[in-house]
Amino acid sequence: MPFPGGLWWLLCCRQGFTLLRRDYGEADREADGEAEEEEEASFELRAQGDQGSLEVSLSQPTRSSSGSERSLLVAEEMRSLIVEKGPEPVEDDPDALVKGWLQREVRGGVKTPWIRPRRYWFVLTPDSLDYYSSNEKGARRLGSLVLTSLCSVLWPDKQTYKETGKGYWSVTVFGRKHCYRLYTECLKEAVRWVCAVQKVIDSKAPVQTPTQLLMRDIEEHCGSPEVLEQIYRCNPILRYTSSPLYAPLLPFPYGSLDQSAPSPRSYTTLRDEAVKLFNSLQQLESERDPVPLMQGVLQTCLDLPPLVDEIYCQLVKQTTEPPAPGGQGDLHYWQLLTCMSCTFLPSPPVLRFLRFHLDRTESRFPASEMAKYACFIREALGKTKGRECVPSLEEILVLMRRQEMICTVHCPGAPACSVAISSHTTAQEVAQELVSRLGLSQSPNLFALYEQSRRREQPVGSATLLADVLTRFENLAGEEREQDPPCRLCFKHYGFLDTDNVPRDSLEFALLFEQAHEMVLRGYVPTSEETLQTLAALRLQSLNSDFSTHAPFPRLEELFPPHVLHARLPAPRHRPPTKCRGVRLRAGLLAGGLWGQALAKQRAERDQRLRGRLREEGASTMAAILEKWKLLQGMGRPEAMAAYVALVREWPGFGSTLFDVDVRASPVGDAPQRLWLGIGAKAVSLYKPGEPEPLDSFCYGRISSFGASDSSTFRLSVEDRDLLFETSQVEEIAQLLNTYLASAGARQPPLSPEPAPSPAASNPPVLPRGLCPTAGPWQHQPPVASFHSQPGSRCGHTGCS
Repeated sequence: MPFPGGLWWLLCCRQGFTLLRRDYGEADREADGEAEEEEEASFELRAQGDQGSLEVSLSQPTRSSSGSERSLLVAEEMRSLIVEKGPEPVEDDPDALVKGWLQREVRGGVKTPWIRPRRYWFVLTPDSLDYYSSNEKGARRLGSLVLTSLCSVLWPDKQTYKETGKGYWSVTVFGRKHCYRLYTECLKEAVRWVCAVQKVIDSKAPVQTPTQLLMRDIEEHCGSPEVLEQIYRCNPILRYTSSPLYAPLLPFPYGSLDQSAPSPRSYTTLRDEAVKLFNSLQQLESERDPVPLMQGVLQTCLDLPPLVDEIYCQLVKQTTEPPAPGGQGDLHYWQLLTCMSCTFLPSPPVLRFLRFHLDRTESRFPASEMAKYACFIREALGKTKGRECVPSLEEILVLMRRQEMICTVHCPGAPACSVAISSHTTAQEVAQELVSRLGLSQSPNLFALYEQSRRREQPVGSATLLADVLTRFENLAGEEREQDPPCRLCFKHYGFLDTDNVPRDSLEFALLFEQAHEMVLRGYVPTSEETLQTLAALRLQSLNSDFSTHAPFPRLEELFPPHVLHARLPAPRHRPPTKCRGVRLRAGLLAGGLWGQALAKQRAERDQRLRGRLREEGASTMAAILEKWKLLQGMGRPEAMAAYVALVREWPGFGSTLFDVDVRASPVGDAPQRLWLGIGAKAVSLYKPGEPEPLDSFCYGRISSFGASDSSTFRLSVEDRDLLFETSQVEEIAQLLNTYLASAGARQPPLSPEPAPSPAASNPPVLPRGLCPTAGPWQHQPPVASFHSQPGSRCGHTGCS
């Protein structure tokens, strides 16, 4: 089919990018008089099979020289793209913007391989940065660095100033082939050069690569199949190749890499990393286990976001007209493209190009594996919003089969639940599914997922992707797994809005019981030791029913707070620091000899005595717990759980989430004080650790504002004063406060001075004689009044009158 003259000229121009091996369509070849002239590298591919037989003659770009314009022939441009200056004096160059003497690093010869600075006359023009042997008439131009929009310049810094040793300020200019490191003794002069070079770079039009131009052509002619086929046939850069890539498909700035986020991996420039990634992609074709290599490519894209579009273009290229469509190597490319689509979203132009490629593949290979991957990728792109972590090895294996993952969520007091998730499933979606599956839809309380281990626990954000959480679990180091068991996902109460009306025979009450027990073990329920023993006995009754020597017996730390036993041990004695330097020196010398061995032996003996004392205290406590357990003969499991929760509920702070904080009375005043910050549904309270009475309590009507002052400081404004809390859980505190405020605004409960007793509260469980705590710390506590959502109203809460 004949093509219009303009269209045929367009196709010939696009093929000319490959035949002429031009780099970014700019005359940016830098000539250096001290080195041999370099052979012009191919822009995208260096492969003999990529050169067609079609002869194309193109008009080359022109460049201004001393105010006159002249065109360069193709052969001359391939040899040197730098136009020679005339014989006029250098100082009289009308194109010069800035000129002056600068020092430049020059490599020595074979006998002197070090780098030494030499003095040259530099001239900055609207097109290039040139340097000459002198500023006299007829001075020889020694080199030139052509400036394009991809060049970059680094500002002088004090570190380089100190490293030079002679007090030189450095100016570094990056070009495609060369890098000029220039030095001057005057900081003002260095800043003048940097600003001038940057101004020239900013004035240049953005460089477009042949791949970008072809993507635009494909989008413009997507309705003409014949034209599209001609574009693909005439431009090998769009198709699969087994040859290496010598330059990126998309434009990247020259020079060193500026990583915005720290990464344990070391990277070079973006251009070099793009070429390395293409080599990694080619290794996928023959890899028997491609999963680790795929994860490495994804991690590089996560560390270097500008490479995301590049990898998408490289994968589209390698999956276009491969030698064996549907073969193992081709499917590996499609599998990596699937993982990319579930992890990163490309820019709009690349996204349109990718969608066209998916449609073209489905139309050319219907009902094939490639078409199935294309359909999966198209659906994933509509859901992907960006990831915090790359897919785990398990997720990659699942994505390679286009399936869903199975996520295990543990429920305290109930069997673990298995939930099918995708790469786009959020924690809120799973929590809502579990609420529906466990029959908790009618509960007024709030639920959420938690990352939980033996030592720490934190809620998972509602918008957090569970795939990212599973990846974090997989990335735990081996040492951390030995010291702290791997984290797990747990479904628990998040906000306690109503704990009195929870039916005792419901699953929610079992969850409430387990969560109350966790609070007791972590020391977040201040009470007497006798009450803690009673709670431990009730726990045993709920687990094993009546006392029996053959019943499975949990460890003491699973029944009783470990910190209570450690508090009984004598505190270690600290020697005052020795002030005399001679005494410290003699002590340091003796520490490595017999004296040091004796000290080590004493410490070992002391630790052994403390461990023995701890075992004795544990045995004594366990005996007391067993005696109380025997008194619970005949109590059923539901009654034991209800008695346990009733004892814990007597603490006025029950239902609050406690955070360890350091409190400052003012931003510049007092020393911090370690306290508990309790966030409840009706008030915010401050507790001294271990004491049941709050130091202060503020209903939400008294709180005017709150927020994060910085990453580790939470600010709470109460009427006319500000409280500053130093904590590592700033986000968790703010999120919980927002949740309670939103729930209170939605409920708007009416004020009732005398709330009616709930069924659970009207019939409290009766403990056997000998188990009732006497003179407990929770006696004679005033009841918590109803919460007013209107600011400034009198709510009657303790401390709010």
